[in-house]
Amino acid sequence: MTWSLHSQIRAAHVCAALTFLIALPVLGQSVKTPTVAQVDLEKLKIVLKPNGKPLLINFWATWCDPCREEFPDLVKLHVKYRDRIDFATVSLDDLAEIKTSVPKFLRKMKSEIPAYLLKATDDDAVIRYVSPDWSGNLPLTIIYSADGKQVYANNAKIRYAKIVEVIERLTTPTLPAAPTHPDR
Repeated sequence: MTWSLHSQIRAAHVCAALTFLIALPVLGQSVKTPTVAQVDLEKLKIVLKPNGKPLLINFWATWCDPCREEFPDLVKLHVKYRDRIDFATVSLDDLAEIKTSVPKFLRKMKSEIPAYLLKATDDDAVIRYVSPDWSGNLPLTIIYSADGKQVYANNAKIRYAKIVEVIERLTTPTLPAAPTHPDR
């Protein structure tokens, strides 16, 4: 089958129109570069304080393989539970990465989780403050109840189902037990 020049031009126009229509929803939308705020120990204390809801905080770094592997699950958890629980991520990358590899990774992950990069003068003081059981290795995920009590800590790659179980337990209201009536 041969196409005339007129048919080829018409096909090109149809193709261009379809491409435009497919791209229309994303035109005008730039890829948002995540903001990564620098924190020291004093600012980290504020980040770690629940604000009326439970809080999941994840310590990670771009150079940490398990951290990168678990991050898609953190993003899924955030999308699913952001109305019921607060989230934060704290990168332990070098400060020089605050505007380069850290936001680049977060953008690639499509993360909207509030992001921080920790730069402390005393790493041991940070580790002691975060958890007396933490040696500083990554990843570390902690969940606090709304009143600030640590209810979950995992110093390894998270298991999605376990995090869902903890969040559901923390955020699902329990019904009071029905009163019992003695036999008459």
